[in-house]
Amino acid sequence: MDVSNQPAAHSRRALLQLLAAGVAGSALAPSLVRAAQAADPSGGDRSRRIDRIGLQLYTVRSALAKDLEGTIAAVAAAGITELEFAGYFNKPAVWWRDLMQRHGLTAPSTHEPLPATDDGWPAIFDRATAMGHRIVIVPFVGTEYRGSRSNWMKLVARLNTGARLAKAAGLQFAYHNHDFEFAPVDGTTGYDLITGETDPAMMLLELDLYWTIKAGHDPLAIMARQPGRVVCCHVKDASPAPERAMRDVGAGTIDFKTILAKGRGLGLTHWFIEHDQPVDALASIRASAAAMRAY
Repeated sequence: MDVSNQPAAHSRRALLQLLAAGVAGSALAPSLVRAAQAADPSGGDRSRRIDRIGLQLYTVRSALAKDLEGTIAAVAAAGITELEFAGYFNKPAVWWRDLMQRHGLTAPSTHEPLPATDDGWPAIFDRATAMGHRIVIVPFVGTEYRGSRSNWMKLVARLNTGARLAKAAGLQFAYHNHDFEFAPVDGTTGYDLITGETDPAMMLLELDLYWTIKAGHDPLAIMARQPGRVVCCHVKDASPAPERAMRDVGAGTIDFKTILAKGRGLGLTHWFIEHDQPVDALASIRASAAAMRAY
């Protein structure tokens, strides 16, 4: 439903809800306003509900190690329709594709660590193609690639190479952030170097909403600065500042309804529930999926 002609007051209310929910402090208010305007310059409220719910399988890694088929069945029963992989548990692509088909699941993306050398990229992209993934995402880097400008620029070079080879393989390529990318370094940040020194035509972004907010940054402002580049996000909630402890979706302070609605206007196409250390992974997924259905 196109509601772009609705009164601008709707957009203002959504923005106030975002601020009240604790996504950002008053110092970030101007960037939130700019992001909201960029997402919908008319001031309208793009509040159409999401039509599918994704899951990053890292959330259920322990359960998968014990029972692959039973865990995937439980994930589908919770209302998940898209998967983002983080390992394949020594099962071939044909096995996974059959299992997903039986449960009505698709897997648009996967997390793959940087290979030791760039010679390792072809095998990664071959596996992604066999699985039916469209996006290969680097989820994390070690200290050898962060902490100084020179280290971050080494990562930039690796990412540019990966992105170029992914495109040649018919795939998209992205980077997933935590909070450490936002730490100051030589007058900039690792995240600014990643986004500024890689080719935006080939290097996309997966924005982890929790880690971005925990680092004190505004997801909508980042999406507005990188229109069309943030194609995926991780959805996990946060307790109030200053602790910002990780919570199931709906059990914290983040206004996902506003972020997802505005984000879709800036190119966001996939959103994956995740919890790094759930007490009960399947219960966590059920709670988060129930909350997501309202967005």
